[in-house]
Amino acid sequence: MPDPRKIIIDTDPGQDDAVAILVALASPELDVLGITAVAGNVPLELTQLNARKICELAGRPDISVFCGASEPLNRKLVTAEHVHGRTGLDGPTLPQPEMQAQSQHAVDFIVETVMASDSGEITICALGPLTNVAMALQKEPQIAKNLAEIVLMGGGFFEGGNVTPAAEFNIYVDPEAAAIVFNSGIKLTVMPLDVTHKALASRTRVEAFRSLGNRAGEVTAELLDFFERFDETKYGTDGGPLHDPNVIVWLLEPNIYSGRRINVEIETSSELTLGMTVADWWRVSDRSENCFFVRNLDDQRFFEILTERIKRL
Repeated sequence: MPDPRKIIIDTDPGQDDAVAILVALASPELDVLGITAVAGNVPLELTQLNARKICELAGRPDISVFCGASEPLNRKLVTAEHVHGRTGLDGPTLPQPEMQAQSQHAVDFIVETVMASDSGEITICALGPLTNVAMALQKEPQIAKNLAEIVLMGGGFFEGGNVTPAAEFNIYVDPEAAAIVFNSGIKLTVMPLDVTHKALASRTRVEAFRSLGNRAGEVTAELLDFFERFDETKYGTDGGPLHDPNVIVWLLEPNIYSGRRINVEIETSSELTLGMTVADWWRVSDRSENCFFVRNLDDQRFFEILTERIKRL
């Protein structure tokens, strides 16, 4: 087996973030160097707490969790308690974690870790607003050349937005940060709503987690029981989209996804379309490609991977 891929998970847990973290920690192909928390789904005070809760649930109190940005680069924070509940992890009852957050700031951890690594060694898995990543690029632009890749969940084009008609939540919360990342020259893989809306956590799939017979499977089912209610009502589907785990599964089995390299620009000034990911899918502009934009997946295989990994915890 090749050496595990070194990753930093930048996240704002969030039920779907929690599932992504569990899958990453259950996968020997991935070496999680640290988890950096950012404000997003709920304020930073809760996202860093939730990250620690999930590490302990996975039996990995050895994972270092770092607190990052508490607000976007130059906007007021927008949160999503209406989706994720007051705690961000509403659904199961999880104990207060014994493990502590690290004293080092998340941005400093990202810069220090990437700069100390060999070029092309570390991948950032971005599951929330891109504030921490943008701040790291501003602090040390050289990390753009040292990173292997950023794989992120964010944006949407054919599916429109989920927080405004034009914008997906992670990009909308901090569009200026997203613009910095998309213009950084770093190899980018983007998991937009266009693909995550095809990964529906149906009742059968949620029950498969519950029947795994371990605590992580039971908690995953309880997280999704709560999380999916909002989207089931919104979209009228059997199960809502499961967004963030796509970032991790892409690293494990990229062949279950398809998309194309295109240009994506971030709208930062329009009142109507703020946070829109303007994806040149049909290549009608002369703008240069800056990301691999994923559009389809084998959803059956996606959920097989999730259940198989969470069963290991």
